[in-house]
Amino acid sequence: MEIKSNKIDGANAEIKATISKEEIDANLEKIAKNLAKTANVQGFRKGKVPVAIIKKQYGERLVQDAEAEALREVLNKGLDELGIANDSLIGEPNISQFDKSDEKIEVTVKVAMRPEIDMGEYNALVKEFEKPVVTDEEVDQRIKELATAQAPLVDVEEDRALVEGDTALIDFEGSVDGELFEGGSAKDFALRLGSAQFIPGFEEQVVGMKKGEEKVIKVTFPENYGGEKLAGKDAEFKVKVNAIQTKGEVSIDDELAKKMLPGQDDATLQSLKEQVKTQIENEKLSKLYNDELKPALLESFVENFKFDLPEFVVEQEIDMALNKKAREMSEDEIKELRENEEKLKELRETFREDAQRSVRATFIVDALANAEDIKVDEQEVMQTIYFEAMQMGQDPQKAYEEYKSAGYLPAIQMSMVEDKVLSKLLNSKMKEA
Repeated sequence: MEIKSNKIDGANAEIKATISKEEIDANLEKIAKNLAKTANVQGFRKGKVPVAIIKKQYGERLVQDAEAEALREVLNKGLDELGIANDSLIGEPNISQFDKSDEKIEVTVKVAMRPEIDMGEYNALVKEFEKPVVTDEEVDQRIKELATAQAPLVDVEEDRALVEGDTALIDFEGSVDGELFEGGSAKDFALRLGSAQFIPGFEEQVVGMKKGEEKVIKVTFPENYGGEKLAGKDAEFKVKVNAIQTKGEVSIDDELAKKMLPGQDDATLQSLKEQVKTQIENEKLSKLYNDELKPALLESFVENFKFDLPEFVVEQEIDMALNKKAREMSEDEIKELRENEEKLKELRETFREDAQRSVRATFIVDALANAEDIKVDEQEVMQTIYFEAMQMGQDPQKAYEEYKSAGYLPAIQMSMVEDKVLSKLLNSKMKEA
């Protein structure tokens, strides 16, 4: 067996080999003898089956096993020559050439390794920033909003028109092409104007109506409306306003604090203000991190850390981008790409730079997680999915199983690792304003 190994760069290597027919035959003989000891063949006692019978019965399968054994030997010897450990490989080795003749097999195997990244003083790339400031006015405004949300609805006695923010008690009856449709009618329905509960355009036409007033409201159901019978259809609603309600007054005091902080019997307005201030502070910090600091920090790492990337990982990333693009294309555009290989190749290349940056970012986050000793296990991923599903009113177990069957768990786990790593680095550089 002739083997020639070549380390292309820090993340890719190539092993070329010539396997003689004699080596394949020797492997086949060995496999056949071992199989003869355990095979059940009618007319022969177990362990007494002649090798010639085994060769005849298992023919092509033995040849394939003999070739696979030779390929394993090529890979092992090639990796030894290159000094590459198995645990540093990424993905499966790729057989890029397999030319078989009567006398030999010429094969080329490409392998990818986890790149080695010299992180250096990576903390120096994390810039200092000031913690977001929360003013007393912002705290007071938030508490006022919370108090308003807690306030009971009261009838408006004055003769005035409905305005956004009011709650209208309405009777309505909907029809399409003159026919009533299921679920299109209700009595004394409480509609808060501005809540976007109804079809676009409906609430806007209720604004300005008065108590006792009747009106025909014309709307069009959205094209993506859930019910196929109604999607995209023009509809008319007969609407009558029975009452106008608005939020009553709620005192902003210690009693409100006790309602807003259940379980804290000693809650006061001051302690509520402190909690609300912390909440707003966290919201501002989260927005600052997610909208500005984290993307900028990751971009800085990508720009500053240069290392070789595994070719096949980049190609996979390009394929995903190409598939995503294809879902947005028309059938004619897809047909044109199928018929024009050069045009397809050009389109693929437009995704290469972004794919490389994405792969580089993934390896950088992985290296940072190791350096900072940050891990996210499957249990933590499950808890996150459960929590988000419950917040959205979904079945958490069903949501988790759907993510799992779709193969999304590794991506979610990586996203959580990235979030933890970047948050930790940024937290270390946050200054009080």
